[in-house]
Amino acid sequence: MAISNWDLDALTRDPGLVAFTQRTTEQLAAAVRANAPEDSGDYKDGIQASLKYQERVVGVVEATDPKSLIIEAKSGVMARTVKRSARRR
Repeated sequence: MAISNWDLDALTRDPGLVAFTQRTTEQLAAAVRANAPEDSGDYKDGIQASLKYQERVVGVVEATDPKSLIIEAKSGVMARTVKRSARRR
């Protein structure tokens, strides 16, 4: 049985898959926040989860504080949290 491109497009935007991706992305963002260093709290408060649509739905966890790049370079919080989360699955 052949699968058409329409079938794949519909599958990758299925409401159940979108909801699962949103939940998983929120859980990962929460784990990053829990492990984030807290000086002023700006870095921790700036960690956000969102969805992005490319050819499929993609979960994005990002830090919006202007100092995020420096903090991540020094602490590696996001990288370690993502690696730890991937090992558990």
